[in-house]
Order: sequence, then structure tokens, then C-alpha cells
Amino acid sequence: MSASTLERTARPRRSRTRSRTVNARPALALTTLKPHQYDLRPACASLICPDCETWVPITGLQTKRPKVVPHDTGLAGKAPAVRCRLGSNRLVTVDVTVREWEERLTDGTSETVHRRRTTVRRKPKVTVAPAVSQIAAQKQMPATDDDSGDGRPLWLLREMKWASTADAVRDADTRRAQLPDGEAPLGAPPVPLKTLHPERRAS
Repeated sequence: MSASTLERTARPRRSRTRSRTVNARPALALTTLKPHQYDLRPACASLICPDCETWVPITGLQTKRPKVVPHDTGLAGKAPAVRCRLGSNRLVTVDVTVREWEERLTDGTSETVHRRRTTVRRKPKVTVAPAVSQIAAQKQMPATDDDSGDGRPLWLLREMKWASTADAVRDADTRRAQLPDGEAPLGAPPVPLKTLHPERRAS
């Protein structure tokens, strides 16, 4: 396989270029970019190309006509050699000083730190105090079924209490069934079966 058949990869982006070609598009003002999208330090003057979104060196930063160097759209030595036609050799308008850029970058970082999520500390749930009547009822009732005083469970005591009143309940049901319908509502005093003759008081 010859070297001519190999796929060309993106070339390294040099900080200085001898090309005198100038892009016909309007100059790119640095103030239109965010502070973290460009770097004005002389050792690594660069910016993010708005067209291909890759970091590109700025040549001639200290001259009157700084511009973006010719560059490919991918990583150097890894991505295919696709030239960024719109962004290469574009003039750059440096309308911000290094100090102003550093201040804007610092202010933006501090704002980002303050916007970070903080740990939410939930308030502990406060138990509602029981009413006085509830406290009295709890003192009268055993805490568990086994705490009945004589060793017998609470459910057995309830069954025994119901059995002791079963005869009286059954007798009341029998007497209630002997009354004619509509004579008296349920739970009312018994209806007298004998005619009452009240005596007049002597004057």
C-alpha cells in the first residue's frame, strides 16, 4: 500500500503562519465570545472557532491584523484532514484587554461556583404530642396483649367479657322481638303492656 492511498489527517495548528491570505468575512470580535471561549495569554493565544467549535491559535496578536490560523475541523493527527473554510484566516478584533478578560473570566467562575447545588438538609420530623385523653387511655389499657396483669392475653379477656354479657344481650333481643312493629324504636324504654290509670290527687 503506497503512502498516496493513506487517508490524510488533520495537520498541527501552528501558532504562527506565513500565509497572507485573509478571509473575506467580517472580523470576529472577541467580545462576542464568552470569556472561557478564548485565551489572551501571549504564550497560548487561541479561541474556539465559531464555525467548527475547535480550539485554534491566533496569529499576530500583538499586530494590527491578528487572525485565526488555517485549521482543520478535527484533532491533529487523528481526525480526517477537512479544512474549515469559513473560519480559517479570519481576522480577529481584539476589543478587550488581557486584564478585562481575566476579570470577566474570574467573575464568571465565581458565579458558576455559587450556582452549584448545595446539599439539602431536611428538617427532622417532630412527633406530635398526644392529647390528655389519649394519655389517660394509654395508662388504663395494657401496652400489649400479654400485659394483662394476670398473664392472660387481652384478646382472651375480651372474649370472656363478651361471654359474660351474651345472655343479657340475647334476652334483650328476645324481648325486643315480641313488641309489635312500629311500637317503639330500637333502644327505647320498654313499652308498658298494662293500661295505666293515674290517680287524681285530693284537693
